[in-house]
Amino acid sequence: MTSNNREQDEWFPSINKIKYEGPTCINPLAFKYYNPDEILMGKSMEEWLRFSVCYWHTFRGTGGDPFGFPTLSHEWDDGSNSIDNAKRRIRVAFEFFEKLGVKYYTFHDCDISPEGANWKETCENLDIISDYLLEYQKKTGIKLLWGTANIFSHPKYMNGGATSPDFTAYAYAAAQVKKAMEVTHKLGGKNYVFWGGREGYNSMLNTDVKRELNHHAQFLKMARSHKEKIGASFQFLIEPKPREPMKHQYDYDAQTCIGFLKQYDLDKDFKLNIEPNHTTLAGHDYEHDILVSSVYGFLGSVDSNTGDPLLGWDTDQFPMDIKKATLTMRIIINMGGLDPGGLNFDCKVRRESTDIEDMFISHIGAMDTFARGLRNAVRIINDGQIDNMVSSRYSTFDNGIGKNVEDGNFSMDDAETYILNKESDSSFNYKPSSGKQELYEMILNNYM
Repeated sequence: MTSNNREQDEWFPSINKIKYEGPTCINPLAFKYYNPDEILMGKSMEEWLRFSVCYWHTFRGTGGDPFGFPTLSHEWDDGSNSIDNAKRRIRVAFEFFEKLGVKYYTFHDCDISPEGANWKETCENLDIISDYLLEYQKKTGIKLLWGTANIFSHPKYMNGGATSPDFTAYAYAAAQVKKAMEVTHKLGGKNYVFWGGREGYNSMLNTDVKRELNHHAQFLKMARSHKEKIGASFQFLIEPKPREPMKHQYDYDAQTCIGFLKQYDLDKDFKLNIEPNHTTLAGHDYEHDILVSSVYGFLGSVDSNTGDPLLGWDTDQFPMDIKKATLTMRIIINMGGLDPGGLNFDCKVRRESTDIEDMFISHIGAMDTFARGLRNAVRIINDGQIDNMVSSRYSTFDNGIGKNVEDGNFSMDDAETYILNKESDSSFNYKPSSGKQELYEMILNNYM
């Protein structure tokens, strides 16, 4: 057990507060591109990026994976399921947040607080721990970006929580979400996230899909009612994921979630928390779900991680691809920013990265990646070349009979008449316009 004297010390004494030192610096414990106070298009970098550290990977991660035992051990964690150990992690976490210079964090309920012998004791533990978190939030000014409930890890949720065929498991899940919402509200959380870790099926043979989806919708409606009851103002977010651990999960991707929300009249109450690693698992490009949810007004927040396409599972790596960060930030700028959402690093260091400084280096590298993406996106938008090329590509719909399509005043008969008239002109020779994909890609590369 850690000594009482050690409780008062810094947990990262060798790490100073991370500062911006500019692109020429070679210090791995400094920002080369993330300058939080720099103003771009009317907002500071800090306002545009709204970085957040996740509690589970960063302070509860063990380095274990489907094929290997844990490799990470932390001197602050004595391995116990005690309140004292949970409080110690909070002190460590807030020292980390302050030294890294982030203003937000995220958690699952069981990341921060030990499970009790029964539900009553579990809730009492959460009350104690949330009081302690609130104390540190007030002391540091660091805020909760979002909270959520883990209704996928415990054996009682082996068949799902909100879609379980067993009512008792469903009721446990609802009670757990109720408490997690109340804790998030207490801590001033900006958002509350639903991630259906086991809301799906492995076999159609034992599954009533329609019934499970109906139950899931009712679960979300109950949450909506409870949010109103407690007077919470946080934004509701659903996080899509196509598979793993279930063979098929109901929140497959952004378009699936939007369709579900509209089907059950929930589309005015929920937005999406997009995790690009999940998007690529669904067979899409990294930025696809960010774009789709944004253009339809459903982008609420981003779990800014990445995956390895050569591995078949959700690897939750730190994002280091500047081109992907640029495409992401271009979307976010065009929608005016993510507030009240943010860029949450739902990421874990590799199990081979075992030094304490690796916790900082991984976040610094990812923050610099998105800072470079932000700078690039601002240049792309201000230059206007790509936007003008895209507008020109669709210009035949800007006026005349083409505009009737966008105005809703065009019919199949109109289409046939238009074609017959065109073909009656002997000089008519339709030739499709080039998509110029390689030119667009070349231009994008010029900004990297």
